[in-house]
Parts: sequence; structure tokens; C-alpha cells
Amino acid sequence: MAISIMKNHLSTMFFGIKNRDQFFGGMQAAIGALQPSGIFTGDNLFTFNRNLSFLTDEKFVKATEAHITNEDVERAIMWRTHVAVWAAQNGLRREGDFAECGCYKGYTARVICDYVDFNSINKSFYLYDLFEHDASMNHHAMDEHSAELLGKVKARFTDFPKVHVIQGAVPESFSQGAPEKISFLHIDMNNADAEVGALEQLFDRVVDGAVILFDDYGWLGYREQKVAEDAFMAARGYQIVELPTGQGMVIK
Repeated sequence: MAISIMKNHLSTMFFGIKNRDQFFGGMQAAIGALQPSGIFTGDNLFTFNRNLSFLTDEKFVKATEAHITNEDVERAIMWRTHVAVWAAQNGLRREGDFAECGCYKGYTARVICDYVDFNSINKSFYLYDLFEHDASMNHHAMDEHSAELLGKVKARFTDFPKVHVIQGAVPESFSQGAPEKISFLHIDMNNADAEVGALEQLFDRVVDGAVILFDDYGWLGYREQKVAEDAFMAARGYQIVELPTGQGMVIK
């Protein structure tokens, strides 16, 4: 049986670099010493001799390509996005709805909806975010936070009537609507208080076997979140696994 040549995924989107010329010069030299396939760079990952199976998943690649609006970041986080898609697929086999706390532009959720053909399944998807930022808010600004972002995200899901886009601070915004049972929970708010607040309200609603995915768990800049979430989970007999993508994961 013929073995197909593995692809590469090469992005120059890395975070926290002091000297980009030196960093990328060293990385290019390292790539030159490797076999020319199975290499992933970007999103603070540099791996080689990997299958990179998501690059040969045509359905996944099509879903990501269809919804990329920020070429640098959204291509760089392709591995992270694939983990989220995998976790959502796991939720298809379980009772309950999907929820994402911190949806920002709705990119990851939209890729999930396309990949799992969300309109064909009997679930709802709840998306929560502030969508705006000002100095009084306890989270840092992202490039596209604005008064217009809520409308843009709602427009992104007009063809998915069971996706509910809810504006407001978590966990207070859960009063506007929240699933009784959850089969996939994605938490990405870059804020320890909000993320623990989400867990306090939603953890007991997560069904057995469902994945809770923490987008920032492994990132040093968000260590406060990791420490708080570790304590929350340890008190309930769980341990979060840190993934090379910078995500954290618990299977309840």
C-alpha cells in the first residue's frame, strides 16, 4: 500500500518573541536540517515528523478555509481549532447542548458547525461574549472588540437557527439562556474570575464523557487561569491535561 507524503503547515505567527530575526533565522536553519514533510510551525509550536492528520481531513480544511478572516492568526491556530472540532464531535454521541464562553468573532464555533453539519443534529449551541471592551472591563482588548462585533457574529450564524449568540459578562449572562445539559464546553475568556465563574455555574451540567476544553490553560501569560482551574477541578477529583497546543482538557 502506498503511503502518501505528509504535508507541512508553516506559519510565522508566534507570540512573545523578543528578537524575531534571530528566532526565525534559527527556526529556518532547523527546518533545513529536517526531512521536508510533517513540519508544523506557528502558534508557539514547532514540531516535526508528525502526521498532521488534520491537513488531510478535507472536510476540516474546507471548513477552516471558508471562514478565515484573519489569515495570520486563524491559520496559525489550525491545530487548536482541530482539537476543538474533535471535542465537539465527541459531544455528538452524548446528551446535551454545546456552549462556548468567549466566542470572540465566532470563528471556532462556525468551523465546528460546518464540520458537524450542526443543522442536522438535535442540539443548540450557546455562544457567550462581551463583544466590546472598555477600560472598566476586567479583560484585555482584542483587535476586533467593538460595538459592531455582536452584529457581525450574529450574521455569521444566520444559517444556523439553533446557535444562540448572547452578549454580557459571564456568568451573569447565563440568565439570558443556558443549556440544562452540556455535551461540549469550550472556555476561552482570558480571565480567571470569569472562567471559574463559568465552571461554577456549568460544571454540574456537563454530562459524563463530555469534554471541557480550556483554550488558554497552557499559556504562561494566563497562568492565573490555570492555577484557579486546577484548584476547581482538584476539589472535584479531576485533573486538567495540558496539551502541546496550549489548551487544557478534561473529560468528565
